[in-house]
Amino acid sequence: MPRMVICPYAYYDEKPLVHLWNLTMTHDPINESVLQTRVLLDANFSSDGLLVAREAGELRGFVLSIMRQVPLLQGPEPDVGWITAFGVHPEYRRRGIGRQLFEATLARLASLGCKCVLISPYTPNYFIPGVDVDAYPEAMAFLGASGWEITSTPISMRADLTSFQIPQEIKELGWYLAREQGIIVDPVYSGRLPELKTFIAKNFGWEWFRFAQEYLLELFGPGSDQTCFLIATQGGERIVGYCQARRERFGPFGVAEDMRNRGIGRVLLFNCLLAMRTQGFHCAWFLWTGKEAARLYSLAGFKQVRQFAVMKKEL
Repeated sequence: MPRMVICPYAYYDEKPLVHLWNLTMTHDPINESVLQTRVLLDANFSSDGLLVAREAGELRGFVLSIMRQVPLLQGPEPDVGWITAFGVHPEYRRRGIGRQLFEATLARLASLGCKCVLISPYTPNYFIPGVDVDAYPEAMAFLGASGWEITSTPISMRADLTSFQIPQEIKELGWYLAREQGIIVDPVYSGRLPELKTFIAKNFGWEWFRFAQEYLLELFGPGSDQTCFLIATQGGERIVGYCQARRERFGPFGVAEDMRNRGIGRVLLFNCLLAMRTQGFHCAWFLWTGKEAARLYSLAGFKQVRQFAVMKKEL
C-alpha cells in the first residue's frame, strides 16, 4: 500500500490543490486565480504553512495555516496563528489524514512561537469567518473531538434589492434627525477623508479602517460606479457615522458610541441599500455579523443564509 506523506505545497500542486479544495470545501470553491492572488501572493504565505497529504503522487488532504510575518495596521500579532482552509478527499476520510495534517500544522505553528490558533478570521485574506456548521458537519465533529472550542457563531445574511424602497417611517426618521438634531446622511467627498479616516480608526479599529480604505480607493479611483460610501454628520461638521458597500457586498457600517440609539444606523443602512439599487445591484450580502446586529439588518429585508463557528485552540 502506498505510504502517505505530509509535506509542504510545491509548484506542481496548483491544479490538484484547486481540484481538492473544491471537492472538500464545496460551499466555498475557488479557481486558480483566487489561489494565486489570495494565497500564494499573500505577504504572510509560506509553502511550509500549506501542508498537503500526498499518496502515490495524488493529493488526499490539505491544511492552509498562516502566521503574520508582515504587520497589518493592528500590529504583528506574534502569538496568533490561523487556519483558513482545510479538507480531506471524501473518499479518503476516516483514515487519520486530517489528524496527521492538523498535528503537523499545530507543531509547526508552535515551533514559530504561536500560542493560540483560530479558524479562521485571518485578515486580509480569509475565505470564511469560521467553519460553516451546516455545510461542513464532519469538520465540526472532527474539530470538536480534537479539543477545539467555539468562541463565536457569526452569521451571513443576504437581502433581495430587486424592489427595494425606503419605508416611509425611515424617511420620516431621516427628516426628524435632520430637522431636530442637525444630522444629515450624504455621500462622502474628498474633503472629508482625513476626518473620516481618523473617525473610523478611533471608533472601530484598524480592521474596519483597512476595509474602508479599500473601498475609498475604488470610490475615488477606478470603480467609483460600483462603490457606495455614506457619512452621517451633525451640524455639518462632526462625522457621527458611516456606511459602505462595494458591488453587492454590504458593510461594515457604524455609529459613534455616544450617538447610538437615535436611528442614525437605520437611516445609513436604508440609504446605502437604495444607493446600491440605483447602481444596478439586485442583491446585498455580507459574510458575518452577530445575533444582536442581525435584528437591525432584518428590518431591511436581510435573511440569514449561513452560520459559522469561529474555533480556537491553545497550544
